[in-house]
Amino acid sequence: MSISQLAREIKESPTLVFNEKARILKDRGEPVIHLGSGEPKSKTPLDAILHCTATLKTANIHYTATEGIPPLLKAICRYTEEHYDKTIMPENILVSSGGAKQAIFNLMMSIIDPQDEVIILAPYWVSYTEIVKMVHGIPVIVTPEDGRFEPRIEDIIKSVSSYTKAIMVNSPNNPSGCIYSDDLIGQLVEFCESKGIYLIMDDIYHQLYFGFHKPVSVYKFTDKSVDNSKIIVINGISKAYAMTGFRIGWAIANRDVTQAMRNVSAQNTSCPSVVLQSAAVGALNGIQSGVESLRLTLENNKNIMMRELRAFSGVKVTEPQGTFYCLPDFSAYNTSSAELSKYLLEKALVVTVPGGEFGFEGHLRLSYCGSVSEMIEGIDRIKWALDENSPNEIYIGERKMRRNWK
Repeated sequence: MSISQLAREIKESPTLVFNEKARILKDRGEPVIHLGSGEPKSKTPLDAILHCTATLKTANIHYTATEGIPPLLKAICRYTEEHYDKTIMPENILVSSGGAKQAIFNLMMSIIDPQDEVIILAPYWVSYTEIVKMVHGIPVIVTPEDGRFEPRIEDIIKSVSSYTKAIMVNSPNNPSGCIYSDDLIGQLVEFCESKGIYLIMDDIYHQLYFGFHKPVSVYKFTDKSVDNSKIIVINGISKAYAMTGFRIGWAIANRDVTQAMRNVSAQNTSCPSVVLQSAAVGALNGIQSGVESLRLTLENNKNIMMRELRAFSGVKVTEPQGTFYCLPDFSAYNTSSAELSKYLLEKALVVTVPGGEFGFEGHLRLSYCGSVSEMIEGIDRIKWALDENSPNEIYIGERKMRRNWK
């Protein structure tokens, strides 16, 4: 069977790979604990369900406009004005049927020519590099040199070349939970606008922040209208509204870019489902208390995760400021994060995601959006498997296990 070179070069998603391994073990009845999960456990907001149900009851389920249904475009305009203090028009929006991920893919298809470079700040979400490659662009990774999760503007500028088309920013950041400083965002806006480089803000986690670390609106640093700007904002309902299965995301950009994206989308998905768009309208226009409840729950879970990890000798922890992930440094135990993740799954039945996939080798991405009890037990199992100072015996499920390796 002949497979294209492009398909052969695209990596498997490590998060989906480990999800599948966990599913197989759970189906066998194994007491697996999943600390790699990328979705909140909250229920779908009631307003989303009611709006979705009302649409279904009409039995009028047909094609919609490629860009999205008018009520959703209006809701996104209002959402942007409320959260970003920026006025946009429906013509600045493209709704995507594959969540924020497809919005990014459609965007890259619309702005990247072969050999164009996209600067990606590490640690980065695993799909960024692969999406850039899929449109025949070149990902250029900028990794902080001081062990922090925020690069310096000087290091970013050094990576810019005549082929640079865009800079990709994810704040709050998956996988580190870092929120980039206002200074860095402001410097990036000024630089990109002056050089004619697209600044792509993946803001899917922007409502999930802790304490006073609320991420700044990128539009704060420009007086330009959206139609005269190189700033592009990606968002969706998956994370803050715990609606990962609805797969509705959107992009906000100048009209030339959104029109190009609409053409791309029209040729690969035609339009998003009217039922799922209706659910998104309900979520955005409905009662917002669920978002705040999730944010507070995650902040509490984060505090517990930090407490457990800080009691773990050999692990270096940087406290997250948002999202539901942290990226502790386990390199004292193994500098290969892939080997370490495999080891922990085999020995302790704990799913983690290798940090090397996010551009930070020796680290593991751990999620704290599950139950507190599983999170604590999961860290205890990891301690037992790695730390010789921890108790030699532990119960995993109903089995009493003894550490008999070094």
